[in-house]
Amino acid sequence: MNEMMAKTLSFGVNGVIGFPVHVEVFAANGLPMMEIIGLPDTSVRESRDRVNAAIINCGRQGDPRRITINLAPADMKKEGPSFDLPIAVGVMMAIGTLHPVRERDPEKTAFFGELSLDGMIQPVNGVLPMVISAKENGVKDIVLPAENAREAACIEGLRIIPVSYLGEVTDYLEGKKEIVPQEQIPYETLQRESIFPVDMAQIKGQAAARRALEVAAAGGHNLIMIGVPGSGKTMLARSVPGILPPLTFEEALETTRIHSISGRLPSGSGLMVTRPFCAPHHSASVASLVGGGSDAKPGEVSLAHNGVLFLDELPEFSRNALEALRQPLEDGIVSVSRVKRQAQYQSSFMLIAAMNPCPCGYYGSSRRHCRCTPQEIRHYLDRVSGPLLDRIDIQIEVDSVPIEEINSQSPAESSAVVASRVSAARMIQQERYKDTNHFCNAQLSSNEIRRFCELSTEAQRLLHMAVDSMHMSMRAYNRILKVARTIADLAGEEHIATVHIAEAIQYRELDQKYWR
Repeated sequence: MNEMMAKTLSFGVNGVIGFPVHVEVFAANGLPMMEIIGLPDTSVRESRDRVNAAIINCGRQGDPRRITINLAPADMKKEGPSFDLPIAVGVMMAIGTLHPVRERDPEKTAFFGELSLDGMIQPVNGVLPMVISAKENGVKDIVLPAENAREAACIEGLRIIPVSYLGEVTDYLEGKKEIVPQEQIPYETLQRESIFPVDMAQIKGQAAARRALEVAAAGGHNLIMIGVPGSGKTMLARSVPGILPPLTFEEALETTRIHSISGRLPSGSGLMVTRPFCAPHHSASVASLVGGGSDAKPGEVSLAHNGVLFLDELPEFSRNALEALRQPLEDGIVSVSRVKRQAQYQSSFMLIAAMNPCPCGYYGSSRRHCRCTPQEIRHYLDRVSGPLLDRIDIQIEVDSVPIEEINSQSPAESSAVVASRVSAARMIQQERYKDTNHFCNAQLSSNEIRRFCELSTEAQRLLHMAVDSMHMSMRAYNRILKVARTIADLAGEEHIATVHIAEAIQYRELDQKYWR
């Protein structure tokens, strides 16, 4: 028996960025065994048994050989079962049971896929960043699991070959079988399929809260709702994705990439076309919120990138978890560092928080008496720190809806109507900030606030009076200016007037009522 060498191509993922992995297989004389080197994790090492069984069940078993598999580059950690397929193709070539035709060179085709023992090819996580990286490296042909094909269908310039069984791959490479490539799906087609779970037309009453949500969506502002149980805070929050502007193609790629590596994409789904809405339970740990764990995976703040992070029962979250949100809220990026792994994840999201005003939930209610002591109320409210509140632009109070409004037959504005106004305001902002890296008012820096949020003398006087009387911080001052800029954009006004400042100040009054 002669010694034989074979090479195939795959890609790995580091954070949300793909990188090429060259699978080198060397078959030599010696005791039958298979060894994988090149910094593989446990799931990659275990591919030896999956690959062996799959090759046997596909009828491609050759003479027993000593096989060494190197995953290059050797200094990058290889994770996950997606290397099963390229390893199996390389092994069959090295032992002489697979002979690809020239036009289907495995060194110029990227392979992804997990193998079952019977040779079936299972879907894997992180396909989108790997496919994007393959395109950037000049690869044209991608062989991947059929259930992952739709995820990559919007990437132009590639031939996506969906496969379900290892035997399909061998027949395809040898030219014995033609596989119809995945049809390219235009992003506009996917957008027409978008569905939102809650429409604003379903919400009865709450005119002030609806207005505040519209302002928040138009400027990308963070918002907190304080109100009694059953007042509709959760339903109001869940309606926000329906009034936000549609995801652009670039935003859809960013968002889907993060969900893909996290394994949060439903099987058979394509690019995400609706903005994500993440609502972690209040028992969530710091690592689950901001990312981490032994493999430095993204957390909820990154899964909510380009969408909404909803924290219901805000004071029930641990103090450490809430304080960990401060840096992502300011920077829009989370850096996760572990002993053996570092990664950066984007985390530009709208924070919407909801909470009761006290442990029993009825402090300040006009409909039910509160049974909490002042000390209990103070202890409950103090679970939310001042620095975190400072990073929330809009604060609103939500009370129970009167029965008359619940039974009213007059239709409320739909999400589509509100979304049209929000989109018009966002277009104004995109034009205003076309020479910057920003796309909404909430992202303005202090210097840019001075440039884009000029006030008249009367508006400036009103704002200074409010800051002095309410003892606001400089951060709160700047956030009022940004909210006022958004209110003016919704009204189609170029300059910020006194009425815009007055409404923006109203959205900071709960500091004085609850945390004074």
